[in-house]
Amino acid sequence: MTLVPDRIVRSTLAIGLVVALGACSGTTVPDAPVASADASVAVGPRTTYPLTIDNCGREVTFSQAPRRVVLLNGASVAEVESMIALGVEGTIVANSQSYGVSDDPTMVERIKAIPTGGLKLNKNFEVPREQVIAQSPDLVISTWAGGFDDKIGSITRDELGKAGINSFVSPSNCANGATSPRPQDTATYVTRSVESSYELLNQLGVIFDVQGKAAQVVQDSRTALAAIPSPTGAPKRVLAAYPSMGSAMGLKVPAVFGGGIFDDIITRAGGVNAFGGLTDQQLTALNVEALAAANVEVLVIGLYQPDDDAKKFAEQLFAQYPQWPASKTKTYTSVSDSFYLGPLNAVAVKKISDAVHAAN
Repeated sequence: MTLVPDRIVRSTLAIGLVVALGACSGTTVPDAPVASADASVAVGPRTTYPLTIDNCGREVTFSQAPRRVVLLNGASVAEVESMIALGVEGTIVANSQSYGVSDDPTMVERIKAIPTGGLKLNKNFEVPREQVIAQSPDLVISTWAGGFDDKIGSITRDELGKAGINSFVSPSNCANGATSPRPQDTATYVTRSVESSYELLNQLGVIFDVQGKAAQVVQDSRTALAAIPSPTGAPKRVLAAYPSMGSAMGLKVPAVFGGGIFDDIITRAGGVNAFGGLTDQQLTALNVEALAAANVEVLVIGLYQPDDDAKKFAEQLFAQYPQWPASKTKTYTSVSDSFYLGPLNAVAVKKISDAVHAAN
């Protein structure tokens, strides 16, 4: 398992956790298998190539839909799951993103079926530059700008460009790990939301010429969100905690999530994040006393390892913090990857909404 959410990995705690450019013009690069298209892919506008987009202030031009894609790790599954949702996972020749547990019963096996290209992460949990180039990609995707930082052993976007290889950063994470991010990218990063997941899907839809499929996936998610009953009464205070992730990071408390998309998901579910709006540093500094003082009415257990037991974790936390209203009512639910950037956010909203309604 490689994923630790970026709000935690990019914090100070991450420090403790966490080429030869051979694609010359005379080299023949074999095509990757293209994912089979269904009828919905062809619906909607088609992409006209050459296509030039602005990505984090950098112009990227595609002469055709990418056919050999390398996915960097970045403690994310947003990109691999989005490509699966769009039906273009067949273009991936090397994937380093995985999680091991999912709110979509099919997702874990579908990710396992994607080639890894033999990629091995370095001590910074990223793909070394030589391994990237060895895949002869035409596109390299990173979930965060820092994924292209040579200081952590990664290949830079400039190096890729000189080799004729395109690069792409998930739009909402352009400021994450950037040396001098644009003000608009910083604002976008701070205000990440479910809409950020839709933006990623739509941009990939344009790049891979599956705009109709992207529109369908986004609309299906919006429809699922619209079908969730509106909350009644005052918003319930929700704690989103990943116990096994906290243990893996050496914390004495669960990893706690707040800010950005996490707050947005909880708000859409009719709650308010008990630790919403905190910075990365503040979240990783939370201790037993801070959790004990929180007014937790709904507990959301985050599943991180394949053998995580939500019921067991909930019972442990209820016993440790009996003063929480949630401990008295035994109100909890569980989420895994649907709580992060990616195509499954509506699942997290529904699960948390059900728990919020149960608490009323």
